[in-house]
Amino acid sequence: METARYNRQIILPEVGINGQQKLQQAKVLIIGAGGLGAAVLPYLAAAGIGEIGIIDDDRIEVTNLQRQVIYKSSSVGKSKALEAAAMALGLNPSIKINAITEKLDSKNAISLFEHYDIMVDATDNLTTKYLINDACCATNKPFVYGSIYKFEGQVSVFNYENGPTYRCLFPEENNEVRNCNDAGVMGISVGIIGMFQANEVLKMVLGIGELLSGKLLVYNMLNNEQQKFEFSRTDTNTIDRVAFENKYSSVETATIEISAALALEQINNKNVVFLDVRNSEEYPKITIQNGIQIPLDRLESALNQLNSNAEIFVFCQSGIRSKKAVEILRNNNFKTAKSITGGAKALDVVLHKVTVSVS
Repeated sequence: METARYNRQIILPEVGINGQQKLQQAKVLIIGAGGLGAAVLPYLAAAGIGEIGIIDDDRIEVTNLQRQVIYKSSSVGKSKALEAAAMALGLNPSIKINAITEKLDSKNAISLFEHYDIMVDATDNLTTKYLINDACCATNKPFVYGSIYKFEGQVSVFNYENGPTYRCLFPEENNEVRNCNDAGVMGISVGIIGMFQANEVLKMVLGIGELLSGKLLVYNMLNNEQQKFEFSRTDTNTIDRVAFENKYSSVETATIEISAALALEQINNKNVVFLDVRNSEEYPKITIQNGIQIPLDRLESALNQLNSNAEIFVFCQSGIRSKKAVEILRNNNFKTAKSITGGAKALDVVLHKVTVSVS
């Protein structure tokens, strides 16, 4: 162990040599290498967490650089996980970094979580947060939750020593939550919440302080006010390994995606409907002859507007809400509904290319 590197934290009585050894032996998985992950990773690496996994199948875009400050402009187009790992090893070459260039799903979650001690939720979509929670319950592992909406952030610790889970606080999966791509975000917001998350990880490993287990911290960036709300465990929302397998085997069968390019090949097919589940004020506007717009929060009450015999291609802003819409549709006998990968952004790119090539 490089005691010189960690001297300033080792001299803290709450840490010491024993605490530093605990950090060195810890294994932490960061799920998402976006804004939150980019804030969490450097501090865990610098503190000497012995093994850190970073999972993300995304690539760096120029719009990420405003808040995902571990990436350089020259990294645009490269793998987030690989670039994040390179940054962390450059900061602290004495630790182990595992770059996982996959999307977290029900097929790899259990095996991944079994390897790590603590999971950090650095994602920005609701479906993945429920998956993280359920896989943590199935493997009996804790996770540190973080979420941002505009100028407000939330932090909590779930499933710690049989404590409350994410479903105890948020039992309903059909809530519509807009991510930062849709709602906007300041870079400093993800930085603040990410460091709160890193703090919870370090306290958990060291066994010091008071964790946010059973507590939700809500922080307002505009007025610096923070509040803590307490909540309790509800056993009705417990998910074991069998329940996990049953739930996600059926969900994966029901959720089918299609690329924007393949979907648009059917643009003149009268038996295909392009369903936009965004709100009316969202851009880019997608104008398709056989298109219809029904916001996700109104979809279940407006199913009579859709032909159950039609093949329905669903899109939102970036491909997150559309997956929930497909689940709703398939549960209501719209058996051929598919989610367009990448959403309106991907459709806009393909439509633009088609327009240019024709002209």
